[in-house]
Amino acid sequence: MKHAFLILAHNEFGLLQTLVNCLDDPRNDIFVHIDKKVEQLPDIRTVKAGLELIPDRKDIRWGDFSMVEAEYALFRAAGAKGPYAFYHLLSGVDLPLRSQDRIHAFFDAHPDRQFVGYTLTQMTPELVRRMQRRHMFPREFSRKKNIYSYPRALYLLIQEKLGIKRNKDIEFKQGSQWVSVTEDFVKYLLKKEKWARKTFSHTFVPDECLFQTLCWDSPFRSQLYRTDDDGMGCMRNIGWRGSQLKDWSEEDFDYLESSLALFARKFNSSDPAFIARIIELSKR
Repeated sequence: MKHAFLILAHNEFGLLQTLVNCLDDPRNDIFVHIDKKVEQLPDIRTVKAGLELIPDRKDIRWGDFSMVEAEYALFRAAGAKGPYAFYHLLSGVDLPLRSQDRIHAFFDAHPDRQFVGYTLTQMTPELVRRMQRRHMFPREFSRKKNIYSYPRALYLLIQEKLGIKRNKDIEFKQGSQWVSVTEDFVKYLLKKEKWARKTFSHTFVPDECLFQTLCWDSPFRSQLYRTDDDGMGCMRNIGWRGSQLKDWSEEDFDYLESSLALFARKFNSSDPAFIARIIELSKR
């Protein structure tokens, strides 16, 4: 059975084509969501794999539910073309670290596992704030203070002082949004779309909690590959250095080469020689 690769992209379209080239295999179908803010769609092509730039494009804003909407758009599009053995959610600045033969062999050996990474499996005050308080102006979240910051903070403070919570009966979990999941899980995910919208609208960075929370409180929890390591749980190397997400660079090559992960994020096109080495790695 084929695999579906679902890609969220908004820039670095040369690197996106490189990723697509690495996935261009007759055993794969590729579905790409290009952020609605992009006016000129990139000319992305394949030779062997199926390819669709999905027409249901969302205007994605950082920290907002629009990221989840884009993910659902991808899973709906791919689900309509399925079934697939696995659905892999990637960003447009990811690259595989192993060949398609090795990637398919790995998943063939774990046909009933869900590759969802977990950083938190218990509620914390931060998760309460993010998921059980209602956030104002969710489309205007920013890593920097802006005119919406003060009223948003005041509204959160009022809720905290009055003990106001939403989603009281849900124990939220957190981890990477980048997952590899089975056909059965995707069917379950799509059935829960209305629940996801009600639960995660007006929360903060819901894409880091959707898959984890949904999977944990379901029969699929027993199918999780690992819950003790976020990266290995989803078989991805993600370039966190402390709380900062950094791009991989030439100095990281030995680490990536020796990694057990199948994919890595994130890269950039500033060092073509380094990207060429990763491409060669993805052929092994």
